[in-house]
Amino acid sequence: MTKRIIVALSLLAVVAAAITAGTFGATKKASDASSITVWLQVDAQNGWPGAVAAANAAFQQQHPGVNVDVQYQQWTTHLQKFDATLAGGGGPDVIEMGNTEMTKYMAAGAFADLTSVKANFPNSATWLKGLEQSTTYDGKLFGVPYYAGSRAVMYRTDWWKQAGLTKAPTSLAQFVADGKKLQLKFGSTDKRFSAFYVAGKDWYSGLAFVYDYGGTIATQANGKWTGALDSPAAIAGLTQFKSVWQTLSKGASASTDEAHPFPSVPFSQGLAASFVGPGWQYGYALDPKAGNPKLKPVMGAFAMPSHVAGKTMPAFLGGSDLAIPAASQNQALAEDWIKDFTASGPMAQIVKAGNIPNTTSLLSLVAGTPGKQLAQAAQSTWFVPTAKNWTNVENANVLRTMLTKILTNQQTVQAAAKAASNQITSILNASA
Repeated sequence: MTKRIIVALSLLAVVAAAITAGTFGATKKASDASSITVWLQVDAQNGWPGAVAAANAAFQQQHPGVNVDVQYQQWTTHLQKFDATLAGGGGPDVIEMGNTEMTKYMAAGAFADLTSVKANFPNSATWLKGLEQSTTYDGKLFGVPYYAGSRAVMYRTDWWKQAGLTKAPTSLAQFVADGKKLQLKFGSTDKRFSAFYVAGKDWYSGLAFVYDYGGTIATQANGKWTGALDSPAAIAGLTQFKSVWQTLSKGASASTDEAHPFPSVPFSQGLAASFVGPGWQYGYALDPKAGNPKLKPVMGAFAMPSHVAGKTMPAFLGGSDLAIPAASQNQALAEDWIKDFTASGPMAQIVKAGNIPNTTSLLSLVAGTPGKQLAQAAQSTWFVPTAKNWTNVENANVLRTMLTKILTNQQTVQAAAKAASNQITSILNASA
């Protein structure tokens, strides 16, 4: 039995014990509460304290005498602390979770069901698709999107100009054609050069092609998950990814992932004309220690274009969500605080700090480079299946193995995708 499954079993046992004890689902009347506890990551404390203060002020105007105790957490320890509070019957009334952390807790019943009150939250009709997916499990809503981080192409405008390219591409075909010109001009004497650097095992990039062609990782019906990477649409996307990688990522290895090295590293070393990555890698490429600050005047960005001209390729959407632990005795108050915190006013401050808002209706507030381009990319996004065993798929390196076999010609696209789909089906449907 894997460590991941043991952890999941332990969590389920804790939740079950709490339900038996009668602590879950108990909602304390607003008039009886004197305080609510909110757990946010330290990013909010350092980056947008004004948004937190504005939410607290709005909440306390609505609920005089009710204090908001905001406790800032570290990403490295917050899940361990939350698990401990579940076991002890205490914990926060509102908690921030990374969007990839949500599924385990939603599956265990650790969060309150917000399905019936979704419409009460600001901009809920225009939440970013990728974030809303991360808060949804088995057709029910268990969280509220908070803020997002998208992915875009970072590129050298000076090299684009030297290759006779005057503007960013607006279709995948144009992107490839531009890349071939760059490869010819700068890669003819250096085999390490990539017009577009993508690590072979970078499944965040590879799977974007799958979703661009209308495919998906897995589908769910009647409580059963089925791997779908062998569907015609997914095969088309994987085939196109292989073609782009072989044509433009000459200096990239099929056996390395997206973090070893970060694609911004070969870019900053002059070995790549462009790369795709989250916004923070734009700054990483310019960092005096990790990158090259001299590139700042010539760095630009654009949303990865779709194979459909004029559209953008769906980007993997990272970010954070807000949830209400089912053990909270102040769920109604917790809902009101989340409404105040995700209202357009505080959200504008969160955007000003460099984040992407939780709604398409506020994307126009995002400014600068690469902010504007990341916001554009956030209009079309994808997210992993919200299946309780999804982390086991990642731990088994199913997607990375598939991409390596495809790019090294160990297997055909069809054979590798079929094997991955079968493995995904088996893992996602495995019982504890």
